[in-house]
Amino acid sequence: MVKETVKGHKRIERNVTLMAVATLVTVAIGGLVQITPLFYLDNTIEKVDGMRPYTPLEQAGRDIYIREGCYTCHSQMIRPFRDEVERYGAYSLAAESMFDHPFQWGSKRTGPDLARVGGRYSDEWHVQHLNDPQSVVPQSIMPKYRFLSETELHVADAGAMLSALRTVGVPYTDEDIAQAENDLIGQADPDTDLVDFEARYPKAQVRDYDGDPSRVTEMDALVAYLQMLGTLIDVNSAAAQQELAEETGR
Repeated sequence: MVKETVKGHKRIERNVTLMAVATLVTVAIGGLVQITPLFYLDNTIEKVDGMRPYTPLEQAGRDIYIREGCYTCHSQMIRPFRDEVERYGAYSLAAESMFDHPFQWGSKRTGPDLARVGGRYSDEWHVQHLNDPQSVVPQSIMPKYRFLSETELHVADAGAMLSALRTVGVPYTDEDIAQAENDLIGQADPDTDLVDFEARYPKAQVRDYDGDPSRVTEMDALVAYLQMLGTLIDVNSAAAQQELAEETGR
């Protein structure tokens, strides 16, 4: 039996065509075993309590974050390794990026990971850091973004922005889209009359972010975005739920 098996292997190894066919069949079977189950899943991301779409102001801030290339120096994905968790906080969950188009995981860290930066520093610290990074972190090589405090926030059509995101799966409601313009300005201006804002966007923070209540600037939007990162879910509970779901599914 062993001799016959060895002879069969030698035959395959000496015949290039036969080896190619056998390799192709093996890879095809392995690929089907891995890929086929995905066609029967509605979603490959485990749902986690607390996740919601970005508010219009946070989304505008995220767009500014991308526009200014912040993602080239800061990642937003804490890997499940001890050194990363001890430095940056609980490791990132897939659900935390489910509404990101595109996601901001990143592959390079000139600066620290920002996945859990929300609430870690005050608004004033963020404004000072963006205006003059070296004034709070002397060794920083980050450029100055003082112009953000001087530039009024302009979004051509906040409703259209949310509608576009809804087409790719972000669950904005008709009311979210109808109230988008008001929500955009109102989140940074506590004097604005917001309609069901906190009910539609749980844990959204309404306040003047840049220290200038007379207008809403790009600094307001960017700080609003930074201050919500990693704050929407109870990461310890969510991680436990995800691990349990993975164990149960095995």
